[in-house]
Amino acid sequence: MKYHKLLSLCSCIFWFCFQSKVLSQNSFIELPPKFSNCTQTPKEQLRNCFFYEVQNHVYQNFKIKDSISTTIQVLFNVDKQGKITTFYTDAATKELREEVTRVFNLFPIIQPGTHAGKPTEQQFRLKIVLPLQKPQWEIIEETRPISNQQKLQNELTEYENLVYHDFQDPVFDSNLDVPFSHQNYAVFDPWMNLVGANNHTASKPYTYQEVQKYFDLNERQQSLQKNKTGWWGKKWWNENMVRIQGEGYWFTLDPVADLRLGRDFSSDFNYTYQNTRAVRIQGGIGKQLHFYTTLYESQGRFADYYNFYANSIRPSGGNPGIIPGIGIAKEFKTNGFDFPLAEANITYTPNSFINLQLGYQRNFIGDGYRSLILSDGTSPYPFFKINTTFWKIKYTNLYTWMKDVRPEVTVERTYATKFMAAHYLSWNVTKRWNLGFFESVVWGNDNNRGFDASFWNPIIFYRAVEFTSSSRSGNALLALTSKYKWNNQLQFYGQFLLDEFALGDVTGVKNSWRNKFAYQIGTKWFQPFGIENLTIHAEYNHVRPYVYSHSNVLTNYGHSNQSLGHQWGGNTKEFVLIGRYFKDRWFADAKLQFAVRGMDFDSDTDNFNYGANIYKNYDEDRPFDANVVVGQGNKTNVFIAELQGGYLVNPATNLKIFGHLLYRNFSPQTNTATVFSSNTTWFSIGLRTDLFNLYLDY
Repeated sequence: MKYHKLLSLCSCIFWFCFQSKVLSQNSFIELPPKFSNCTQTPKEQLRNCFFYEVQNHVYQNFKIKDSISTTIQVLFNVDKQGKITTFYTDAATKELREEVTRVFNLFPIIQPGTHAGKPTEQQFRLKIVLPLQKPQWEIIEETRPISNQQKLQNELTEYENLVYHDFQDPVFDSNLDVPFSHQNYAVFDPWMNLVGANNHTASKPYTYQEVQKYFDLNERQQSLQKNKTGWWGKKWWNENMVRIQGEGYWFTLDPVADLRLGRDFSSDFNYTYQNTRAVRIQGGIGKQLHFYTTLYESQGRFADYYNFYANSIRPSGGNPGIIPGIGIAKEFKTNGFDFPLAEANITYTPNSFINLQLGYQRNFIGDGYRSLILSDGTSPYPFFKINTTFWKIKYTNLYTWMKDVRPEVTVERTYATKFMAAHYLSWNVTKRWNLGFFESVVWGNDNNRGFDASFWNPIIFYRAVEFTSSSRSGNALLALTSKYKWNNQLQFYGQFLLDEFALGDVTGVKNSWRNKFAYQIGTKWFQPFGIENLTIHAEYNHVRPYVYSHSNVLTNYGHSNQSLGHQWGGNTKEFVLIGRYFKDRWFADAKLQFAVRGMDFDSDTDNFNYGANIYKNYDEDRPFDANVVVGQGNKTNVFIAELQGGYLVNPATNLKIFGHLLYRNFSPQTNTATVFSSNTTWFSIGLRTDLFNLYLDY
């Protein structure tokens, strides 16, 4: 152990020395603007010379009476052409503010500041103390020590001398995640799927750097800029609300909204609504560390079928529901919900091969609209993720902390904790063909087991580890993914999930319940019929009964009463047809879904578990062991059609104005208290910052 500590200490010393050397070598990359009197000044004295000339100019030209005693704070800018202008003045009177503006307008054009040898815009702060005193030029040498007493007697200038750069949208060169919504990703999806591209499209969300290699997001954003010169115009149409870039750091701050008003024409309520307000902060420190956080506060009432579903998956403790993909909701006014949400992620990229993420959000594995392996339809959860990319391989390790919120496992008003470890290996076999291998295991906190160290190993077969820990202590899944690029316009993809498989039952029992598997096949056609920016997407999903469920319900493949795989759980088959189109800032989507679901009757005469509800024990109340097929139970036909169109208001924040129309026909074989026929026509309009998928097709 002591040798490991010594090695770690040596590594830290080496890193510190290396960083010190790099900082020393690059100390003059940033140079301040130059007045004509400073052209012969040594580099280490340029900043002193610049501030001396600014203060001397103010002293020579300021005309306010000396009897005034006050302090003025001025923020001023030196642009790339060397023009000096003020953009904020904090002064006691209007007369003082006007005098500051007049004095700064008298500045000559000077040499602009430079960054890495290139002209750059820089911002400065100046404190003017009245009555004025003639500034003194001091040559401060690096070798001359400054006593602690001198420091106490003089104000430091670090705060006033902070340098700001022109904001260059550094997010596009960062390792932050591109906010994942199917509509957003459709913009660059064709470029990510070019034949010969050595990327890995199934592991989502992508980072900006991953996308930037194939599609220039910055160029697209610039192409959408409106010619606005006023502050409000630029912030509403083109820019982040607050954006700051300095030496080696940057961050942005934006208000976020999802404001909708609509009508479910089959409901007794006059209108539906959603009122979401939020704030989003993202930034970077250096080139390796990036972060973001978004805090939401929401209230809403939805179409009747959606409200009913949210109520049906409510947690223990008295709260009325769970909003799918968001989280637990409190009661709000008449049949409304109050549902807060927080998301965050911090990512560290030490080199070009490894990316580490610690976050609280969702993940997605797949190339389709649905994912049978890991979907983003659940509430966010805490996770640690390792992405390793080299050669033709991307290897993702995911460790998560999840919750079971059922009354049966809630103790002293505390929800049960469960864990999942998963890894996904994506391999580009050829320039057209990709194969992926997925494995996961879910276990509970039995005997205060915690996060079992056996599953920390990033390269291991979880099924074997699960058995050695206890043959019934966890729930392991295996999956295979594949994608084939026929050409740059056409691709095919698929998934095969194996939850449980008994070879003896395959040969000896027809359609055994133990053969729990699911599969997906799909295709994407980019620019069909030569229509630019159009994508047609078709997909079929088939999930056998009892998939995602387990004999120990706590270890099912779910989180917070929601499925981690297909959002509908087991016992379903579904065909989805999607069209997406965009032109400049305009966009339009259309989606059709045809499905068959096998629901439970949950009645006094039939309380069997037919395999749809993953929060039921598959060893209890199972009606039969053979001839188990999709649609068994209360066979329900589902048809959903959605149409959406809108306008991208601000490409920097992804703020959109939209109209949305949904038609849903839900037709079970038998009407029960929990499953009954309904026809819904739901229309809504709104203003939304599009940062994640909000699925309404339940």
